[in-house]
Parts: sequence; structure tokens; C-alpha cells
Amino acid sequence: MNQTQEEARRTLPAPVLLAPRARTAPETLSGPGPAAAVLIRPGRLDDEARVRSFVEGLSPASRSLRFFSGVPRPGGALVRAMITSSEARDVLVAVDAGERVIGHAMSFTREASTEIAVVVADEWQGVGLGSRLVRTLLRRAVARGARAVTMDVMGENRKVLAMVGRWWPHAEMRAASGAVEIAASLEVAAAG
Repeated sequence: MNQTQEEARRTLPAPVLLAPRARTAPETLSGPGPAAAVLIRPGRLDDEARVRSFVEGLSPASRSLRFFSGVPRPGGALVRAMITSSEARDVLVAVDAGERVIGHAMSFTREASTEIAVVVADEWQGVGLGSRLVRTLLRRAVARGARAVTMDVMGENRKVLAMVGRWWPHAEMRAASGAVEIAASLEVAAAG
């Protein structure tokens, strides 16, 4: 890690620094029913059927908030994009003990900025899984040299907009066509 990346890692907002790295051992989260083991790991090519089933199982509202459309049956190209990592694209999945995908996060890092997108299964929303995915994804992006984060959020997605307000109070927000374009410097967020 070079000095700039190390400085960026040290100046991340507290929620990012507290995040676990992509884990090799499950952690327990209180989800639907009793506490369940959840593993956050990099996406793999053999996740194709699991990710397709995950997207198909999302409520229309959750699909719309993530994909900005209903996407009732995701096409092969979309699913492959959701599981394929590259030098610029990072993909994480959260799986339960049965290897069922219950959360998905991806980032695309170019230059010193990373764009992120996250979605969590409806029954797992509100228990902190989305926050853990975001923090893990950002920690990995910082290791790749990211110093800023961007995302597009539907204007009606109050949960995510509230999270952005807490984590990055100095974020730039611009409304455009029913969505909010968000950009935040990870260093400024830590200073705020």
C-alpha cells in the first residue's frame, strides 16, 4: 500500500474503519427468525444461479430502488455483470449458511473515485447487513486507491439517504430525474 492509500485508509469515516474485511468465517447477524450466520465474500462465477434467484426474489420496490426499474427477470448479461470482478470492478455477496445470496454489493473504481451499488433481500433489510456491505466494499476500494465515493440513489430511498447524511454530512447531493447523485470525499467525511 502506498503512502497516499495508507493516509486515505486512516482518514475514512468511522463506519468504514469499523467494518470487517470480507470475511472467510461467517459472522452472526440477527435477521429473520433466530440469529443466522452470514458470510460476506467476493462474488464468484459459480454464483450466477444464486444471484439470479436473489434478484428475482426481491420485491418490486427493492428491485426498483436498486436497478431504477422493475427488472422482474434479470437477463444473462446483468447477472454476469453482478458476479464478474475485474481490476476496476469489485463484487461482494452476503450469503447465509445455506449459501443463499441475501445481499449484493458492487463498486467500480476509476482514478481515485469509486461508484457503489448495494441491495439486500427484503427480509434482511434493517438489520445492518447493507451497512456492512457498504463498509466492506469501501474498505476494499480504498485499498485500490479510492479517495471518493459516488452513488445514484432514488429520491424515495429514505433509508439510504439518511445513511449518507450520517456517514458523509458534507456529501454533495444533486437531484436529477427522480434520483439523487451523491459524491463524497472520504477524507472530508472523516473530518466532518
